[in-house]
Amino acid sequence: MAAGIELASAIAQNAKVDTVYIGGGTPSLLDPAHLQNLLDTIRDLFASDPSEVTLEADPETVDLQKASAWACAGINRVSFGVQSFSDSELAASGRMHRRADIYRAVPILREAGIANIGFDLIAGLPLQTPESWRESVDRLIELAPEHVSVYILEVDEKSRLGSELLKGGKRYSAGAVPSEDQIADFYELAQTLFSGAGYHHYEISNWAKPGFESRHNLKYWRREAYLGFGAGAHSFSGVQRWANAHDPAGYVNMMENGLLPVEQLERLTAEAALEEELFLGLRQLDGIDLSRIEKVYAVKLASRFDPLASSGLVEWNGPVVRLAPSRLSVANEVFVEILR
Repeated sequence: MAAGIELASAIAQNAKVDTVYIGGGTPSLLDPAHLQNLLDTIRDLFASDPSEVTLEADPETVDLQKASAWACAGINRVSFGVQSFSDSELAASGRMHRRADIYRAVPILREAGIANIGFDLIAGLPLQTPESWRESVDRLIELAPEHVSVYILEVDEKSRLGSELLKGGKRYSAGAVPSEDQIADFYELAQTLFSGAGYHHYEISNWAKPGFESRHNLKYWRREAYLGFGAGAHSFSGVQRWANAHDPAGYVNMMENGLLPVEQLERLTAEAALEEELFLGLRQLDGIDLSRIEKVYAVKLASRFDPLASSGLVEWNGPVVRLAPSRLSVANEVFVEILR
């Protein structure tokens, strides 16, 4: 135990790293030698045989020399923040890459031997229309990544766009952000088209070709333990969650002085853990085994779900309850009712 952190014995004594995710910022800008050193350090410190090593990358940062070095270092999965195939939408949202960069980067990764590529799209970008959204989804399917994520535009009150949206203004393209109803339509169209293209919808925001579900992200949704390193990184031991200092300079200063750079530390109560079980579990389209959860937490929960089932928002299959696939665009309403 250090800085109040308690590691479960399974982590402290027999930690085995089976997935690695290098993300936050744009790690594809790093010199490949730094990434190699990072992965070598993990192999030295832990029992490590990761089957999935993911690097977040922006399309404009990819070249064959770097991609080949990534593959040699053991990186076998690249996650692209594509966001859109519309140059006007990319420019309005402040992205550096353009549509042509996406088409250029994918063949480079394939040539380098990286056979697992993920794309992210964002529904709700400024200037996005039903036609441009359909174009983005169609072009994504054409390029056939192994994994797809669709995220809803988040309103960040600290950003210029977010601040303007909250004020109901028109600057910074705020007046060109689609309505909530349009965004729901975008999501539902993606559901239909991805399913038709052979993608398995396994989590509210995520689709994958069979066998290419994100093993690392599944740990988050299943509440499995994970360790995060670096400024702003988060960790979960099973009973505690903690976050490192967000400021890189502060993080380095603490490390150089022999201090754990922990900025936030929370011990989960049984109530908080139960809420996580419900919220994170229901995000997975396989649903949750309610009988298991009731036994573990000594609670009765079926009465919370019966009215939702009557409304067609959730479905029962024996003790397993899941969100109705046709109502995922209103999942937040379900979560509010369950956690009320």
